[in-house]
Amino acid sequence: MNSQGIEMAGVSVVFDTPERKVTAVTGIDQTVPHSSFVSIVGPSGCGKSTLLAVVSGLQKATTGSVSVAGKPVTGPDPKIGVVFQEDSTLPWRTVEENVAFAMEMIGTPKATRKQRARDTIELVGLGGFEKSYPSMLSGGMRQRVALARTLAVQPEVVLMDEPFAALDQQTRLFLGAEVRQIWARTKQTIMFVTHDISEAILLSQQVWVMSYRPGTIIDVVDIDLPAERDAGVVSTPRFNELHNRIWGSLQAESMRGFKQQETGEPPAERQDEVAAT
Repeated sequence: MNSQGIEMAGVSVVFDTPERKVTAVTGIDQTVPHSSFVSIVGPSGCGKSTLLAVVSGLQKATTGSVSVAGKPVTGPDPKIGVVFQEDSTLPWRTVEENVAFAMEMIGTPKATRKQRARDTIELVGLGGFEKSYPSMLSGGMRQRVALARTLAVQPEVVLMDEPFAALDQQTRLFLGAEVRQIWARTKQTIMFVTHDISEAILLSQQVWVMSYRPGTIIDVVDIDLPAERDAGVVSTPRFNELHNRIWGSLQAESMRGFKQQETGEPPAERQDEVAAT
């Protein structure tokens, strides 16, 4: 493996609850090569966000290990940037001050902070809004601020946990296309979690499909669309073929998850484990 990418070996996460042990993810053995863009799709509750949390160092794996740039992940690291679903802008800070915040936390010199903040604000298409406050921005613009704040730290890896989930479909498509353009320029390694198959195909070089809990990777789909692409690619025959392939892998798992959530029963794969607790 290229030492600058992400390597997951035998990763499992088990949570203790008052009723039983819950296996969130199990047996993850995957590699994200340096400078690649990988998206993860799966049913609600399958462990996508848990896996991202393990890679970020915010959640410890029960078994297995994760390495980033050839070094074991043992906790949060400035080299691993995270963009969350929730609006994380600070309302009392301007756009420029919000973008500079993470750099302040890691002790980046003031002059460097200012220059990097301006550069990343331009990169995400917010030039001219440096002195604006979050209350003056749309939801999509606030997510661009969050992305700029992450990129300004210059991480080797960027983890994105459904960053556009609260936005309308049209805005998601256009912001997604911009994220792909930014990635093409920065060449950072990106893991992107989404429920939206179209979004995953539009953005990624590869899409991983996760099973319902306990989540594991059940399909890996290489996205062989043109490298230079925008939202217009969603109307092409090949895009539809890829969408059908991914949905075909995901459909049965989504139904299984829906039924188990409706009945409140633990997944069948955990019955022996539950009986033993």
